[in-house]
Amino acid sequence: MTPPARIGLFGLLGSGNLGNDGSFEAVLGYLRAAHPDAEISVMCGGPEVVASRYGLETTALNWYAREYRTASGPWSVVAKAMGKLIDIGRTAAWVRRQDLVIVPGMGVLEATLPLRPWGFPYSLLLLSASGRLVGTQVALVSVGASASGHRATRSIFGWAARLASYRSYRDEPSREAARALGVDVTADRVYPDLAFALPVPAEPVVPRSVGVGVMAYHGGNDDRSRAGELYDSYVDTMTRFVAKLIGDGRPVRLFTGDLADRQVVGEIMAALDSPLLSAPETATLAELMRAMSTVETVVATRYHNVLCALKLAKPALSLGYAAKNEVLMTRLGLGDFCFPVRDIEVDDLLSRFTELEDRADELRGTLAGRGTELTRSLERQFAGLSATFLPKGVR
Repeated sequence: MTPPARIGLFGLLGSGNLGNDGSFEAVLGYLRAAHPDAEISVMCGGPEVVASRYGLETTALNWYAREYRTASGPWSVVAKAMGKLIDIGRTAAWVRRQDLVIVPGMGVLEATLPLRPWGFPYSLLLLSASGRLVGTQVALVSVGASASGHRATRSIFGWAARLASYRSYRDEPSREAARALGVDVTADRVYPDLAFALPVPAEPVVPRSVGVGVMAYHGGNDDRSRAGELYDSYVDTMTRFVAKLIGDGRPVRLFTGDLADRQVVGEIMAALDSPLLSAPETATLAELMRAMSTVETVVATRYHNVLCALKLAKPALSLGYAAKNEVLMTRLGLGDFCFPVRDIEVDDLLSRFTELEDRADELRGTLAGRGTELTRSLERQFAGLSATFLPKGVR
């Protein structure tokens, strides 16, 4: 009898980012449907959360538990350095136990937000190098990529991608960014973001309601010196926008996509005491989509808040912080409603929102049709992964 496949899932999962966890849930759903007997384990940033929520065997991504916090003393510096060495053996040992390791989407090759090369990029390199060393296939599935101005980050990303057995990207600019990293992308394909494979909830819609997805926006790697200024400006703009909506009698629901975003919600809620303003607690992307399904239109910043709106066929306005927002919006037919977050002003935002609502019926039809196409494309990718990496008869 053919033994069950041993499949590992790898990434910053269970760490509070709903987009990352949503991509993971999409792949987990595929594996449980297509290979129900597979033995699945996860190497991730939040092992306790993933084990509790999904009932899976987990391993911590890093030996040093405070890896993603700034070193605060000599011991922290020494512990981080020790962790880099210890993680070489830990990662290789975990990879050796798998037949296939899948990196489920996420912006694992992106540097659009503040990023240290010896943090997650290094962990990804260890994964791909371990796969080559022990003979385990590593698949980067519908991942995001972007150009980086940091030489070490570019080099680490390039080697991590080249050493992988399979690569697909969530958009064409990501594939071109991988090419710029020195990756041969000739055989690599572009598929939609994995979240488009998630089921769509159906909740009653509150008339005239607006969903506002906020983000703890501090700019990118090159904006560290003015991160506080950018954050304050963003929160002020979003607060004034929400104030205008509730002043017009519009119910507003605030959404987040990461634990860090809750600070923004708290500041807006403190500034605007209104029964029309609410902020549902959402711990997963499925919960976020369920909460978002109750609103008519959406204005959002974080990528996966925008994606959820589009998946739900909600007319959406994106205040983008990276090219991926514009690419996603254009792909779904809403390219006219994507704007750089750092340039937007309240009056302009209100004007664009009015235009969005005027075209709402037209946009809903466009979103429904294109969303169906993207879901079918992901089904083809999943079928290809099974045929390529999982032996015939393996369940």
